[in-house]
Amino acid sequence: MKRLLTSVLLMLAVLLPQQLLAAGFNNETLHYEIVYHWGMIWKHAGDATLSLRKTSNGYNAQLTGKTRSWADKVYPVRDTLKCTMNSDLKPLLYEKLTHEKDYYARDVVKFSYNYSHTSAHCTRYRKSGTTTIDLSAKAQAYDMLSVFYMLRNLDYDELSRNKNYTTVIFSGKEKEYLTINYKGVETIKMRDGSKRKAHRINFKFTQKGGKQSSDDLTAWMSTEADRIPLLLVGKLPVGEVKCYYAK
Repeated sequence: MKRLLTSVLLMLAVLLPQQLLAAGFNNETLHYEIVYHWGMIWKHAGDATLSLRKTSNGYNAQLTGKTRSWADKVYPVRDTLKCTMNSDLKPLLYEKLTHEKDYYARDVVKFSYNYSHTSAHCTRYRKSGTTTIDLSAKAQAYDMLSVFYMLRNLDYDELSRNKNYTTVIFSGKEKEYLTINYKGVETIKMRDGSKRKAHRINFKFTQKGGKQSSDDLTAWMSTEADRIPLLLVGKLPVGEVKCYYAK
């Protein structure tokens, strides 16, 4: 009964209301340092670049991540996320390119809309072959890249502290529910020792039925007008990964 109730609540969850959206974005390129932290160990393990370019009809976004030379010797990673969004930050096309050691994969998600419904045709390219899957939601859905721009574009003065807001994420193979919990403004310490004020948001990813589909994530967005993601923290089986805004 508890599992059924959780499923119903997720399906009927209140989505992030559109009136909370603020302004748009300008062209930008943001650089991040990815640090592995476990106890007294702090190791700069990788770097990432997040870029956004305005187009005549919306935006093109790209996130690239790679391990540093010392980490390449253990487990090299070269991953890329690409997303095309319209002027309202609704995703139109999402692509995930994965190259992690000997593993290669490419996922392409094409979004379409019919009133309040979102549909997606997903194509998954693997060495073993190509498969397709269709996803749908009776609400606005996002991918793992466009959702960050939606979150950055919220009017945080209108968000209720400690209240859960839920939206839908389409990956290349499944529909996930992303629940965010706004924790208010905190002062955080950056990697260079400076201190910044930021909006804290906790992320929780679940599938239908309430089963957790990904590890929890916490993000801190700048309180300044650009809402730059300053810090992201994800838990690992041993330690955690911290992604610091560098410049």
